[in-house]
Amino acid sequence: MGVDAEEDVPQGRPLAGQVALVAGATRGAGRAIAVELARAGAYVYATGRSSRASGRSEMDRPETIEGTDELLAAAGGRGVGLRVDHAEPDQVTELVQRIDEEQGRLDVLVNDIFGGDRYAQFGSRLWEHDVAGGLRMLRMGIDTHLVTAATALPLMLRGGGRGLLVEMTDGTTDYNREYRDRVGFYYDLVKAAVARITLGLTAELRGTAVTPVSVTPGWLRSEAMLDQFGVTEETWRDAAVGDLVGFLVSETPTYVARGLASLAADPDASRYAGHTVTSAELARVYGVTDVDGSRPDAWRYIAEVEQHGLSSRVERYR
Repeated sequence: MGVDAEEDVPQGRPLAGQVALVAGATRGAGRAIAVELARAGAYVYATGRSSRASGRSEMDRPETIEGTDELLAAAGGRGVGLRVDHAEPDQVTELVQRIDEEQGRLDVLVNDIFGGDRYAQFGSRLWEHDVAGGLRMLRMGIDTHLVTAATALPLMLRGGGRGLLVEMTDGTTDYNREYRDRVGFYYDLVKAAVARITLGLTAELRGTAVTPVSVTPGWLRSEAMLDQFGVTEETWRDAAVGDLVGFLVSETPTYVARGLASLAADPDASRYAGHTVTSAELARVYGVTDVDGSRPDAWRYIAEVEQHGLSSRVERYR
């Protein structure tokens, strides 16, 4: 992705010389991905809507894009956190123009924009769901990805080197093949659409050096998830009781971020074009682990235990 094999790449910095945009990096997986790409040597543009200067987004969370900026520096990386609303084409155009002017290239694009969770009405059917909230969810989870890809791809293609376009999603191909009635109509539609975006871009980018791929984490211990369960990263196991025993197979945002950074450095990443890969798959292929040294596989647990009722110890999936 822009660095030829014969170039001198610093040890431990396989993405040195590359430029990445992580759209939706205020918190959760996006923030961790921005940090790990920077740690691997890429110059990272991390974007989000929550800002100390302009206030919180409608997610109403305390994390800010300036906080991500500080984490990039703390990781020894290079980059910048910027306040950008990816539902606004003019703002995205301005962002890509800035990247072009400052770097003249873009090697990695990660579309992790969403924030529609607050509008999810789990268990509701279409005619029971708030329409305005549902349409806002589509705007945040689909429109933003299309606007960003359409605006950034000309710069990625102009570079001529290998490029990676990652669509972050929720769920494997097999899991999302069936209707996810428990999450509500609009949420299901968003996640199904992300896989379709990847499929469509794979067809349209065939013959180019840019590889589109979808990546899904497992049960993510994001800041919001920890707050929802009333635990911290130090006490998260306290939430894994009763019907929530599967939470023992959860993972930190760093887990998927480490795998994605390894994927971005893989000269043969094109073999994943059009596919949806999990954080656990990336961990096995590239030999990375979560921060505690484990390799949780939430989607295998869901497929084998929750969907098919196989009896097994939860620890087997870590």
